[in-house]
Amino acid sequence: MTTKKSYWLFKSEPNVFSIDDLKKRPKQIEPWNGVRNYQVRNMMRDQIKVGDLAFFYHSSCEPPGIVGIMEIVRGAYPDPTAWDKKSQYYDPKGSPEKPLWLMVDVKFVEKFPCMITLEELKNNSALKEMPVVRRGNRLSITPVTEKEWNVILKLGNGSRIKLQ
Repeated sequence: MTTKKSYWLFKSEPNVFSIDDLKKRPKQIEPWNGVRNYQVRNMMRDQIKVGDLAFFYHSSCEPPGIVGIMEIVRGAYPDPTAWDKKSQYYDPKGSPEKPLWLMVDVKFVEKFPCMITLEELKNNSALKEMPVVRRGNRLSITPVTEKEWNVILKLGNGSRIKLQ
């Protein structure tokens, strides 16, 4: 029996960690650390599984948008940056004995030749229910339906911003 694959959208600021950074990592794998939101932590713990696929979304840049695909290659485990006092992600409430925050490992799959901008996502009626296009959604990881996944993969040639 095979388990059904789930789809996700993971946001990262490209000046902090970009799809090119992921592509350059050894074996093109990196821990997705620094998540400090309980809802997202619970999704990592309870829903995000090895083999799931995720869009890599560059956020807090101009323009924001989807730049590629990655695969979850290790399920949720404690994020040691939470108890590292030198880390920007340090949280004094957690410890190695009682980890509060989790992370997953992701692997580079593909960089798109052109960014699929947030504006393009918003202008596609088939994607109007995606959390990323809804006003006020600030979660760094959000679910993507299979239908939305397929629509995004098939987005056609419009005015596209070439990725470097």
